[in-house]
Amino acid sequence: MRTKSLKKNKINVVTLGCSKNVYDSEVLMGQLKANNKDVVHEEEGNIVVINTCGFINNAKEESVNTILEYLQKKEEGDVDKVFVTGCLSERYKPDLEKEIPDVDQYFGTTELPTLLKALGADYKHELIGERLTTTPKNYAYLKIAEGCDRPCSFCAIPLMRGKHKSTPIEEIVIEAEKLAANGVKELILIAQDLTYYGLDLYKKRNLAELLEALVKVDGIDWIRLHYAFPTGFPMDVLDVMNREPKVCNYLDIPLQHISDSILKSMRRGTTQEKTTKLLKEFRAKVPNMTIRTTLIVGYPGETEEDYQKLKNWVIDMRFERLGCFTYSHEENTHAFNLEDDVPQEVKQERANEIMEIQSQISWELNQEKIGQEFKVVIDRKEGDYFVGRTEYDSPDVDNEVLIDATKTYLKTGEFATVKITDAADFDLYAEVV
Repeated sequence: MRTKSLKKNKINVVTLGCSKNVYDSEVLMGQLKANNKDVVHEEEGNIVVINTCGFINNAKEESVNTILEYLQKKEEGDVDKVFVTGCLSERYKPDLEKEIPDVDQYFGTTELPTLLKALGADYKHELIGERLTTTPKNYAYLKIAEGCDRPCSFCAIPLMRGKHKSTPIEEIVIEAEKLAANGVKELILIAQDLTYYGLDLYKKRNLAELLEALVKVDGIDWIRLHYAFPTGFPMDVLDVMNREPKVCNYLDIPLQHISDSILKSMRRGTTQEKTTKLLKEFRAKVPNMTIRTTLIVGYPGETEEDYQKLKNWVIDMRFERLGCFTYSHEENTHAFNLEDDVPQEVKQERANEIMEIQSQISWELNQEKIGQEFKVVIDRKEGDYFVGRTEYDSPDVDNEVLIDATKTYLKTGEFATVKITDAADFDLYAEVV
């Protein structure tokens, strides 16, 4: 029998899934640090906390594989304890306890105090905005709400995250000030649904007022909006975007589909006509706005005609940024009652074709940028290039600007003005002005 090590405990937090999970891990790490615990992110540690994703099949598979990988390390004596938290554990706790019993304990998405207790730490209520960021020092995610009240048929998020709950403006501002004091220059606002922000607290959609408060934070240069819902979008946000240079001319608005019959079955509360009209209003109000969207192909009942409608709409709308996913049949969602009748290879073919079209659109739009000047933030150095982004690009998902590091020196986290010299479908090449 292996004797327990006498070395000081080091807690390794492993994060899977989306930016909201990144944020939750950072809050957990901030709490542990405030309890004088030795905590690291995805490095070696004898106690492991895995923050899982349970959104779609691929993510669930990755989460389960990661759990098994750390249990193997526990078996081999490299790790003493394995704890599991996050969305997968919230959604499937009884099943996981039965199927993978060697995990020391499972926790749901709202059980941070209990998780801390298991790690020998106390939950400190006074820690507003104290967290250990794991992103490059110049940007950070800022979660402004938790949960979702939307009834989308394909989505399991309300099962894992509960009802929509906005964070008060003053708490978000305190957190932004602390991030700015630590050198963060770009805030990426995230929630399951930004559009809904404030309805529960202030009885009105209050995203614009939140932005007005955040632009006053010294040290913050860019504020970026992620995950807005199209129905009921508060148009006063666009006025703030136009007026305030700190608010990036950028909006991430997942639209999912455009065929009326599919939108109705998805319970999106909108139509092709309404969606197209909304996008035209965006373009009219903020002419140089970059719109990022995500689409789902292969939803139950999606006919060839539905798909062609979506494809032609993508060609017409010329989104600056777009991602396309294949439908994942999720139990306990409304769509699970429907027959998952589009074969996997057809789903994949449709997704590939949409991304092929988008690649061409992106290339054409990028060619227009050659010779233009942009302000970019430098995220990192990679090989012979400094890698930066314009205000029209979010980290990890959008275009990047590559600047020859053999010709010029730039500091990561700093801003520079560059001139675009060449462009590919998803990368821009530039030199410092």
